[in-house]
Amino acid sequence: MKPKVLAVGEILWDLLPSGKQLGGAPANFAYHARALGAEARVCSRVGNDPLGREILGRLRSLGLPTDGVGVDATAPTGTVSVELAADGQPRFTIHENVAWDRLVADEASLAFAARADAVCFGSLAQRSEPSRGSIRKLVAATPATALRVFDINLRQQFFSREVVEESLRLANVLKLNDTELPVLAAMFGLTGGVREQLAALAERFGLRAVALTRGAHGSLLCVAASLRDADQDDGWGRSRSDRTTFSWSEHAGLSVKVVDSVGAGDAFTAAMALGLLAGRPLDEINRHANEVAAYVCSQPGATPVLPASFKERQ
Repeated sequence: MKPKVLAVGEILWDLLPSGKQLGGAPANFAYHARALGAEARVCSRVGNDPLGREILGRLRSLGLPTDGVGVDATAPTGTVSVELAADGQPRFTIHENVAWDRLVADEASLAFAARADAVCFGSLAQRSEPSRGSIRKLVAATPATALRVFDINLRQQFFSREVVEESLRLANVLKLNDTELPVLAAMFGLTGGVREQLAALAERFGLRAVALTRGAHGSLLCVAASLRDADQDDGWGRSRSDRTTFSWSEHAGLSVKVVDSVGAGDAFTAAMALGLLAGRPLDEINRHANEVAAYVCSQPGATPVLPASFKERQ
C-alpha cells in the first residue's frame, strides 16, 4: 500500500524572475512525495481570486486532492517575491495577511491525518492564528507511530522561540539547513560541533531523526538507534528518555548545474521521509534524498517532473 502523507501549511505562488511557480514548502513536499510514490495531500487555504483558482487547478493537474484546500472569502491567495542570487540561492519576500494565514483544520484533512503515516509542517504558516492552532490540531491528530516531520523553514521575521519549541515537542523528526542550525544553537544554548548539536536537539526533544542539509555540500542524518527496534511498544523504540545512541550518515552532495534551488529542500524532505517509512538503510536514504534534491536544483521551479527512476527506487 502507498504510504499516506499529509502536508500542512502555506500554499502560494513563487513570483520568480522567469514567471510564477506553485510554491510553499508543504505544497512542494506533497508534490514530491506523490511523485515518489506516496498518497499525498495538502491542507492549506487560497483566496477566492484568479490566483487561488489557478492553484486549485494546478494541484489537480499534479494529481493532488484539493478537498483540504479551503477558499477564503476575503483574504487573497499568498504570494512570495523571489530573487535568485548569483549562486542560485533564493531570496524571499513573503507577503502577509493572506489566505493561508487563516488555515482551517477541516474534517477531510483531520480524517486523513488520523490515518496518515507521515505529516510535514513548518514554522512559517504558524506566524499567526488561526493557522497556528489548526496546524497543531492536525499534527496531533496523526497516529502515535506516524512520522511528524518539522521542516523548520525559518523565513524573515516569521518565527519565535515559542513556535519553534512547541513544534519540536510536537514533532518526532526535524529537518533544518546549515543556516538554521546556528539560530537553534543560539536559541537553545547548544554547544560543541555540528553532530553534538544535532544529537542534543534529538535528545532534548525526543526526536527519532534529525536531517541537516548543506546545499551543495550534501547532508547529515542523525537517527536514534532505537528507530531500528521495531518490536518495541510504540513501533519505533524505547521511551524518549532512553534515546542516547545515534546512527549517522553523511553525504558530500552532488555536482550539478544549478538553475535554481527553490523546492530542493522540500524534495529532500519528501525522499527522506519515505525512506524512513520504508525502513531503508540510512546511507541509502541519504543518497537518494540528495539525488532527488540535486535534480530539482537542475530544473526551473520547485515542482519539476521527476524521472520515473526515482519513484522506482523509492
